[in-house]
Amino acid sequence: MIWEVVAWAFLPEKEELRSGLILVGIARCIAMVLIWTGLAGGSTSYCAILVAINSLLQMILFAPLSVLFISVISHSKHHPHFSYPTIASSVAVFLGIPLAAAILTRFLLRHLTSPAWYDTQFLKYLSPFSLLGLLATILILFASQGQHVIQQIVSVVRVAAPLIVYFALIFFLTLFICAKMGFGYKVATTQSFTAASNNFELAIAVAVATYGADSEQALAATVGPLIEVPVLLALVYVVRWVGERRGWRD
Repeated sequence: MIWEVVAWAFLPEKEELRSGLILVGIARCIAMVLIWTGLAGGSTSYCAILVAINSLLQMILFAPLSVLFISVISHSKHHPHFSYPTIASSVAVFLGIPLAAAILTRFLLRHLTSPAWYDTQFLKYLSPFSLLGLLATILILFASQGQHVIQQIVSVVRVAAPLIVYFALIFFLTLFICAKMGFGYKVATTQSFTAASNNFELAIAVAVATYGADSEQALAATVGPLIEVPVLLALVYVVRWVGERRGWRD
């Protein structure tokens, strides 16, 4: 809901850009947040639990929440391809297929080899490829929209403003609440990055599949990583400084 308010405050007359931003806000981060948490010295185990929960919730709730916030609350004009089935199918392809492949690989290899070999050898060998795959996905998605971004630089700047405000607002609000509730540095930091991070890969995929690659919705979603990465990287240094200055311990 905060994301909806921020989008309306900065883009009251830009319905298409607002819709793209809303897609970004609904998609909770399930990848880069692990990196931010690790760099900031948060709890990676707690972050992994939150990522697993958010992954399942996104598969169930992303489509209905998109329809709720874009069609019902925002009263966006009807788009011929914007519907629950279209969004749900995009989510199923982007999240469902990798999840099914991971489950199948785990059970098949543990059965054909041994649990010990799978845990100590296979996962150790495969771990670096997860980060490489994430970076490759970001590069491909962003490169596919690169020309669109350059051609509409004014829209990019307008979208950047609410993104910066939202990331900083949600991060520090969550950090403040966690501190007041007595949580330690690691848990508070992890929760703050989880709250502020977004699954822009999913948002871009859904925006392109629903509105088209040249749409302003896709442009708004593409600007997400352009702003999120440097802002959250800066917040890593800020929260580490705050933790050291306050002597914040677990």
